[in-house]
Amino acid sequence: MTTLYTGGWIFDGTRLLDDHAILVEGERITRLAPRAEFDGHAGEQVDTRGCTLLPGLIDCHVHLCYAGEADPGTVVERLRPGEIAIRALQHAQASLAGGITGLRDCGGKDYLEFAARDACNSGRFLGPTIRAAGRMICMTGGHGNRIARVADGTDEVTKAVREQIHAGCDFVKLMATGGVLTPGVNPEDAHYSEAELRAGVHEAHRFQRHTASHAQGTAGIINAVQAGIDSIEHGIFMDERCLAAMLERQVFLVPTCAALMNILAHAERGIPDYIVDKTRRVAEHHRRSVRMFFEAGGRIAMGTDAGTPFNRHGDNALELAYMVDYGLTPVGALTAATVHAADLLGLHDRGRIAMGAVADLLLVQGNPVDDITAAAHRDNHRRVVKNGITVPGIPASQE
Repeated sequence: MTTLYTGGWIFDGTRLLDDHAILVEGERITRLAPRAEFDGHAGEQVDTRGCTLLPGLIDCHVHLCYAGEADPGTVVERLRPGEIAIRALQHAQASLAGGITGLRDCGGKDYLEFAARDACNSGRFLGPTIRAAGRMICMTGGHGNRIARVADGTDEVTKAVREQIHAGCDFVKLMATGGVLTPGVNPEDAHYSEAELRAGVHEAHRFQRHTASHAQGTAGIINAVQAGIDSIEHGIFMDERCLAAMLERQVFLVPTCAALMNILAHAERGIPDYIVDKTRRVAEHHRRSVRMFFEAGGRIAMGTDAGTPFNRHGDNALELAYMVDYGLTPVGALTAATVHAADLLGLHDRGRIAMGAVADLLLVQGNPVDDITAAAHRDNHRRVVKNGITVPGIPASQE
């Protein structure tokens, strides 16, 4: 069965095309061409007039086990394993309904999120394509230590990476600095040494896993980049030295603007004081760093940190608007959420509209290159397509 999408704009992942259409056969895009070349098509047609067809969005930083509570870590500690596994699947499916056709879980609870990953990736349940880290790896007392694999020294870090690979991880996450959500640690402080990070990165790469590092403070960012990390998560206190090192090594930045924005917006709704205080301290540094990195031509991949306080799964696309507010152009934000995100995750046949690519698509009312809210706000979403299948519950055409 073939489906022709025709009538509106197409954003292919890097540029906006007018007067073009795409043909989908099964789960693949079989043709992208000027609209006139499809005259006489006799199969199903989707009228996209007044809309823009995008690649499905990809969120490179979520926590499926968390539900956006005011204090998600405390809540998860009290839940039974079965409940955590169920909510991980629910959150993955909510993300898909919000236009997120691929995501990366950056740290779960006892590998329970792997069940959601496997259910979605195998097709047993309709959901996004998921890559999962398993247990993030931190030093004794480090950020995320309540659920992380605690490891100290190069030998122990190497062993911890091997444990994640044995458990079935898709990538490895190493905690280079303190963070906002863990009491008693400072985001500015470097945690792992460069040698420890280098040992972890080397072992992950040896087994064909990419690596991500929670890195907020300047020294920790430098340690992670010099150790060979593939992506810096957050990057709050980036300076010129960090910027130069990341550009030289082509390291991705995953900013997660939504995490801080939602804490600031809901500071009076039961979020622990230490989280709010740290967020207020780091917020402007984060905004400056993201703008600096984008203006220097760095590769940004969209990530939300969904699951953190009031940062809901399903509202992931709002990160597009936050990135624009932080200084990205609309095209820059859209590319971060499609081509760049797909490349970071190794999903090279997704995140773009091109012949042969998988038909993961998002149809939105309006033109997000002119107004990013067309894609950022779910009210403007008209159709979500995953592997060529229309996701139920999304309006099938413009209103």
